[in-house]
Amino acid sequence: MVWLLVLSLAWLGPALGGEDKDEEVIEEEEKEKKEDEVLSDEIKEEDDVLVLHEHNFARALREHQLLLVEFYAPWCGHCQRLAPSFAQAAAELRNESSPARLGKVDATAQTALATEFGITSYPTLKLFRDGNRTHPLAYTGPMDSQGIVRWMQRRAGPSATLLQDTDTTAAFISSQDLVVIGFFKDLRGEAAQAFLEVAAEMVDTTFGVAEAAELFQAYGLSADTICLFKKFDERQTNFPVDPERGLDTAELTRLLRVHSLQLVMEFTNEVQPVPSPVTVPRGLRLPHSHPPPPLQTSNQIFSAKIPHHMLLFLNKSSPEQLSLQDGFRAAAGGFRGEVRCPNGRDMEGGFGIPQPQCPLFPAQVLFVVVDVTGHGADVLPFFGMTAADAPTLRLVKMENNRKFQMEQDNFSDSAIRTFIQAVLDGKVKPHLLSAEPPEDWDTRPVKVLVGKTFEQVAFDETKNVFVKFYAPWCPHCQAMDAAWEELAERYKDREDIVIAEMDCTANELENITIHGYPTLHYFPAGPGRKMVEYKSTRDVETFSKFLENGGTLPEEPP
Repeated sequence: MVWLLVLSLAWLGPALGGEDKDEEVIEEEEKEKKEDEVLSDEIKEEDDVLVLHEHNFARALREHQLLLVEFYAPWCGHCQRLAPSFAQAAAELRNESSPARLGKVDATAQTALATEFGITSYPTLKLFRDGNRTHPLAYTGPMDSQGIVRWMQRRAGPSATLLQDTDTTAAFISSQDLVVIGFFKDLRGEAAQAFLEVAAEMVDTTFGVAEAAELFQAYGLSADTICLFKKFDERQTNFPVDPERGLDTAELTRLLRVHSLQLVMEFTNEVQPVPSPVTVPRGLRLPHSHPPPPLQTSNQIFSAKIPHHMLLFLNKSSPEQLSLQDGFRAAAGGFRGEVRCPNGRDMEGGFGIPQPQCPLFPAQVLFVVVDVTGHGADVLPFFGMTAADAPTLRLVKMENNRKFQMEQDNFSDSAIRTFIQAVLDGKVKPHLLSAEPPEDWDTRPVKVLVGKTFEQVAFDETKNVFVKFYAPWCPHCQAMDAAWEELAERYKDREDIVIAEMDCTANELENITIHGYPTLHYFPAGPGRKMVEYKSTRDVETFSKFLENGGTLPEEPP
């Protein structure tokens, strides 16, 4: 709405201002002014963001050691939403005299730059360092002002604080709820450099690095080790560096994200209040001046990429239901994902000496509490549930969103562990959602399918069935509604062709997973369970050619 208002004022401006000049003259003068501006290498700013084009881009790279450039399209909604945060980040970096600056390029107008840097979607953000034009770095941070600032600060200065004695190290550990320290015999070695790369990317975590022998001794370490220190659950988790394999940045990032989570998470979908700042001893400088605010836990939950989520739905206003968390937490420890010694003993917590050959057991299940009267109310429709269904348990397999449910809810830790293990072993069938079929589901041109009627219609050996899998909120689905209705009207008298649709937010299928909306599948007549995905133009004539040609599009003549 703000952008709409700005555009409206721009259009109405001449009329409201009582301009006397002829409109064509004004347009010509504006055009000449813009051409003069573009031909100059002068760098202008809008809200502390450098306005860049092909004639001043090289100058901007020469003058700014670190330059983060947003390639945008004026009509792009994502770009419009990013604009205020991008401007705020630019102002913060400029106010603190950082060598990092932010710039922007209208990629729809500056096509030469867009082509040079391979811009195919908007917004695309790229970091240019030390004037290097040939190898810009893709932006990988959060799309909010503080995330952009922290990401740039990590690249402007050290990504990890150098710790040199026991006092500063102890103060560093106590300065945050969670910190990561890399202990390395050689800070110039490959493992240490890989660790610093991870630190530069994980801007929501505070990193330190140490090589002093007294620190290895103080923390009971004998070899290169990454230690995660936290003020909750296991107080310390050690990740020893394999001397032969070295340090894999992707694997370390995943492990740190998993073990940074609490043993049992509570689902929230808004940013949590920032805790009171802690006192940092004089002389100890953290690697960025903005301590990361606690994230909404939904971001943490999904970014950890743990393959299964075990959910306890409860009403937090009920003391009886709150007590169910005890058994839930007791069950969680067995699926955390551990670092174990060769004899199988846990290395989580304490200051035991980790062995380089300790294998890493990846986390299989993340435990999450969902308050059905709080933030969790928004996710209930996804499970076909209401608040009245609490307390109850669900396990979700994340790769395909399959949901598993106990035959009878049992909240003891042993029952929960047994249920999860049975799911992991493939002994439990998924719980599939299905709406009730409408009474007129087959009387309209577009047949309405639900989970419980899908099989008998789609795999009818006498019919060729063309199905649209959609979500009611999807704008792409809404845009093709008219074409789908027209197609159904065209074929409503054909006995061998069925045009149908299924709402995937209310219905699930055991052997078909829909990854995007709309998805179109064709189920040809005849024996067997054949399925063909339609991937061409979504218009009536192309749909019709596809159907008339038996589920393929005819080759166009050369």
